[in-house]
Amino acid sequence: MTEAVVRADGRLTFRGETYRCALGRGGIRADKQEGDGATPVGLLPLRRLLYRADKVAIPRTIVPREPIAPSDGWCDDPRHRDYNKQITLPHDARHEELWRRDDLYDLVGVLGWNDAPVVRDRGSAIFLHVARADFAATEGCVALQRPDLQRLLAAGLSAIQVLPG
Repeated sequence: MTEAVVRADGRLTFRGETYRCALGRGGIRADKQEGDGATPVGLLPLRRLLYRADKVAIPRTIVPREPIAPSDGWCDDPRHRDYNKQITLPHDARHEELWRRDDLYDLVGVLGWNDAPVVRDRGSAIFLHVARADFAATEGCVALQRPDLQRLLAAGLSAIQVLPG
């Protein structure tokens, strides 16, 4: 497993190089809960990469990759059987749209958090994605500038180790 290390000060280190990243508005927490805005502490394997084929070339990566469509979403409703899973829209539970108007989900790495098994209220939709220009806080994800994210994916990134604050 080729992993990057993420620190609470917004630094991600991979193969001796350091990159700026955005983290959750709730900081880094070992006791991650749904809706707290925190980035979870732990080793988060990169399960697969979703991408907007209409906006980016097929990304180079060692993990499985697949294009997303306007009908793709992610269920973040802990009361629903599809909690913390990719879904097809429309959907009857609270969810996030993966096909966004901004560029944040042009590349979306699905991180292995609360997925084996899924535990109600432990947090959902923890992704590795494109950061806002000002590196504004995320809802719990790790976000990098697009060129940095593309560089790390092409270099074989397969996991992120999030260290406690």
